[in-house]
Amino acid sequence: MSRIALVSAMHEELAAVLARMPDEHKTVVAGREFWLGHWHGHEVVAVLSRIGKVAAATTATTLIERFGVTRMVFTGVAGGLAPDVNVGDVVVAREFVQHDMDASPLFPRYEVPLSGMTRFPSDPSLSDALLQVAPLAMHDVANSLPPAEWLNINLAASRVHQGLIASGDRFVSSSVESADLQQRLPDALAVEMECAAIAQVCHDYGIALAAVRTISDRADDAAHVDFPRFIRSIASRYSVAVLDRLLAKLARQAV
Repeated sequence: MSRIALVSAMHEELAAVLARMPDEHKTVVAGREFWLGHWHGHEVVAVLSRIGKVAAATTATTLIERFGVTRMVFTGVAGGLAPDVNVGDVVVAREFVQHDMDASPLFPRYEVPLSGMTRFPSDPSLSDALLQVAPLAMHDVANSLPPAEWLNINLAASRVHQGLIASGDRFVSSSVESADLQQRLPDALAVEMECAAIAQVCHDYGIALAAVRTISDRADDAAHVDFPRFIRSIASRYSVAVLDRLLAKLARQAV
């Protein structure tokens, strides 16, 4: 049976995932806690990605080399970049770019040296499955969560987007930086700090990767929501609901 990695960006998300793995047991490698168990009949390994591209790449490499995963699903939060990507929306990645990669003039800007690639794709089949289950999962959360916990976000109107996610070793939190990114990468939907590095590792190893990010802010100066409450009340619930429906769908397809 193939093993699926479930990579979480936040402790709250990982805790919610582990609650669905009653038989989990922990193995520590490279200073990271990897939790092995089952979910919907799949062998899974759950882990916290850690923050930043190098840390995330180390986590991904360990998942492949030590635990033999063949598919990887990343969940977390991100800042919205595109004008129509709002707080409470979800972005399913189709490709990834390192927005801070610049080895020019030796290589074109954004190109990973010696790879010939500026953007790394997600796995089409796994991403299609994510795209199909994400709206259903969001509906599940909106229906089960009391409106008082919606944090002034109209969850019923939240949307699912698909496209480019930009990653870099910088927390983008000002309107100036956000506007610069939008100008340089006009098709980028969201920005975060890990996925493009994981995508590069998965590309090198031939491992299927899919990623879904909940939009927690607009990557600007405004405090759109109470961030800790957003993670607990909405983002972690989105992540678990998406994973639950995704793994159930994959289990049905395997029969």
